[in-house]
Amino acid sequence: MKASILCGTDLCLGYRGTEVVHCANLTLRPGRVTALVGPNGSGKSTLLRAIARLHDTNSGDVTLAASDAEPRRASALSAKEFAREVAMLSQSRPHPSGLSVRDIVTYGRHPHRGRFAGLRDQDRAAVDTALEFTGLTPMADRSADELSGGELQRVWLGTALAQDTGVLLLDEPTNHLDLKHQMDTLDLICDLAARGTAVGVVLHDLDQAAGVADEVVLLAGGNVLAAGAPEDVLTGEHLSAVYGLPIDTTVDEETKRVRVFPRARHRQRPRRLEPEVCTA
Repeated sequence: MKASILCGTDLCLGYRGTEVVHCANLTLRPGRVTALVGPNGSGKSTLLRAIARLHDTNSGDVTLAASDAEPRRASALSAKEFAREVAMLSQSRPHPSGLSVRDIVTYGRHPHRGRFAGLRDQDRAAVDTALEFTGLTPMADRSADELSGGELQRVWLGTALAQDTGVLLLDEPTNHLDLKHQMDTLDLICDLAARGTAVGVVLHDLDQAAGVADEVVLLAGGNVLAAGAPEDVLTGEHLSAVYGLPIDTTVDEETKRVRVFPRARHRQRPRRLEPEVCTA
């Protein structure tokens, strides 16, 4: 795995002639987690897909560079060349039938293999590592038809890890997961950054974003409203303006992480006491 920097500069993006992201900048650096946050429809997933070459740009550039080399335009690389350096876990994925967990994770090795080449020792090692990282080793031989939605989510994450790239893009990776596996996934994101991967992740949960991100990019209406350290971006002023409701934030004294407290109407409602039990 090579350390890589993925950069989108002045990206304008749209659908069927309507621009939905306006001159956005995004840089993912080795060893750092960048979280994209914002309301539904703010352009988070579109921006992530654009730097993954999965969404055409109206204007702007996407470049990729090894940390010690000149940037290359992503559009100049072949699909396999790009996929050796950048992996993407999208929101929507097919439901494979008749394949084992190991078979699906092995698909992640496709960019590293020749057209008709079999698996090499390094391919098998990458698959085994991805299975172990995602806690899938005990179910490696199970059929995908037997898996829950949350389990299948972890399998596709394992496939992305098996690609063994310097950049990993994740679009709402904690969706459909129970609380334990949400935390496991967030821990995994931090582990990957610790070993030098550049991680870009779309998250709706602001506390989760504050917990894992080195940098937060806050989008609203297709514009980057703020970008920087979580405590500078996830402020009550920024969030209240973007989400359209009063939001308070604090910094936890022990973890130094931002905590977010939306003041919705139900939070002002007095808690109902339990009715008294008649003992007569």
